[in-house]
Amino acid sequence: MKITTVGVKDIKFPVSIREKFGDMQETVATISLHADIPKSYRETCVSTFIRALNKYQDDMSVGILAKLLTEVQEELQAEAAHLEMSFPYFIEKKAPITSTPSLMEYNCSFTGSIGEDEDLILSVQVPVTTLCPCSKEISSGGAHNQRAEVNLNVKFSGFIWLEDLIDMVESAASSQVYALLKRPDEKYVTEEAYENPMFVEDVVRKVAELAKQHKDISWFSVSVESFESIHKHSAYAFVDSNDI
Repeated sequence: MKITTVGVKDIKFPVSIREKFGDMQETVATISLHADIPKSYRETCVSTFIRALNKYQDDMSVGILAKLLTEVQEELQAEAAHLEMSFPYFIEKKAPITSTPSLMEYNCSFTGSIGEDEDLILSVQVPVTTLCPCSKEISSGGAHNQRAEVNLNVKFSGFIWLEDLIDMVESAASSQVYALLKRPDEKYVTEEAYENPMFVEDVVRKVAELAKQHKDISWFSVSVESFESIHKHSAYAFVDSNDI
């Protein structure tokens, strides 16, 4: 019987992610790592994946993934190696008026392949606030707003930080989302959103324009889902840079 793929799937693994300003952040990642059609399948080859993860767990970054995949490919003499890693990433944010600090969680992921189809994609999921322009236009007071989620996936030619991608997305919404706000902060973000109404189409276009301007991003896709506050359905928009 021919075995085409071997690996480990959905393993929970502690890793350290390098932060933009020099510190290391410890988190727990969910990792799938596998190789395509090893030339000589060995019963013990799964240990190869665990050794590779152990070797690089203390400094996991986009710059390390190619090394990890290359080692797996060479040791197994495989045609290709693939990795998917998702993890929560935390950034301290200060409330806009009171400067109250709190930790915001962002779901991030690395997806990489080496071999026949070499690729590396960095992804961030960022919660934001949108406010409906139609609601603002037709209402004598107030307008309905909602939390939305932006998914940004990028391929890149140089090094790129998670913090930069998250900042890019947050700057393109009606307002940011915070883990902790006091009343003066709530007033600020509510009024900020009211003065900056946006449809999901507006958000996706703005993120796309910012991604196009980034010198290290060679490809991107952006999706925005708005969890509507007065509708049963969500609103959604998507763009792929290949179609622009």
